[in-house]
Amino acid sequence: MIDCRNPYSFIESEILNITTETSNIKTFTLKPREAIPFKAGQFMEVSVPGVGEAPFTPSSNHKIADELDFTIMNAGRVTKLLHEMEKGSPVGLRGPYGTAYPITEWKSKEVFIVGGGVGLAPLRALLYALFNNVGDYKKIVLKYGARTSKDIVYINEIETWKRRAANVDVGITVDVGDESWKGNVGLVTTVLKDSGIDMDNAVSIVCGPPIMMKFVTFKLLDLGFKDNQIYLSMEKNMSCGLGKCGHCRIGPFYACKDGPVFTYDKLKDLPNIWD
Repeated sequence: MIDCRNPYSFIESEILNITTETSNIKTFTLKPREAIPFKAGQFMEVSVPGVGEAPFTPSSNHKIADELDFTIMNAGRVTKLLHEMEKGSPVGLRGPYGTAYPITEWKSKEVFIVGGGVGLAPLRALLYALFNNVGDYKKIVLKYGARTSKDIVYINEIETWKRRAANVDVGITVDVGDESWKGNVGLVTTVLKDSGIDMDNAVSIVCGPPIMMKFVTFKLLDLGFKDNQIYLSMEKNMSCGLGKCGHCRIGPFYACKDGPVFTYDKLKDLPNIWD
């Protein structure tokens, strides 16, 4: 049978809850009219009906397909309107699109996760996926950096992650400290050196602002990670999600179809990958 559905049509959804994470970041819990199965790392297009849409990676547990979290920074026209919405407001969802984190390939490995700013949102979905079978992994390490203590997303939930299991290690740093912050002060690269990772049995996953991802990748290489051990979440301007508009081109790849999850060895020789 021929599928005649419009690939750009969305599933009607409702905002169930809104959690303020920071001054410019909120987590929206959405209830789609029908369940939308996805895998950690994939993204969806979130639309404000009649206005526009933007791509976001779900930040919730992929085992729950009938309620999905999206953690969104107020940074543009669509996101501004989303931040002005209230519980009960209608939005649209289409997807999921793109590649997922290959977590089944990581069993028995040490999983070293590095996030920055709102880049912790896709990593939250990854952490949930790993926590679903936490004993399958030798070690799960999260290193997260934020600009200040007030810019840390999921700040209360992070405390529960620290106690999740004996093989889970969580470290946080801020670029700029204040009198209320008792933890490490410095860029996230400053907390990568003492992690005790077995490089021969490890993978690393990086998500955050492009400049952060660039220098974290270089630091990971210095630490001994190989190009194909480093997974990058390259969330470019994935406007259509279908590989048609060309806005998310990375060399010969489309982030929306071939990514957004890439290993560094596929991208390292391409120009301007951090733009």
